[in-house]
Amino acid sequence: MTVEVDRQRIDRWLWHARLVRSRIAAAALANAGHVRINGARISAPGRMVRRGDVITVALDRRVHVLKVTAFSERRGRAVAAAGLYEKLL
Repeated sequence: MTVEVDRQRIDRWLWHARLVRSRIAAAALANAGHVRINGARISAPGRMVRRGDVITVALDRRVHVLKVTAFSERRGRAVAAAGLYEKLL
């Protein structure tokens, strides 16, 4: 279920997009500096992302580059989660 909001916390978005198993893991990624928003490294899980932002995440020895296309109110199925982003790399 997508929601008409203009921004969302990065830890929530990563969790809703099913890139991590828990919101705590998403916050830990941000705190460790493994997340970039539009090329700028972030260090806080409360950083807001907007539609069109490019997120770079270092996960499992791979780098994922994603463009934010939508937001979700809660975590849903993998099919719905894939609609929250466009894979760039």
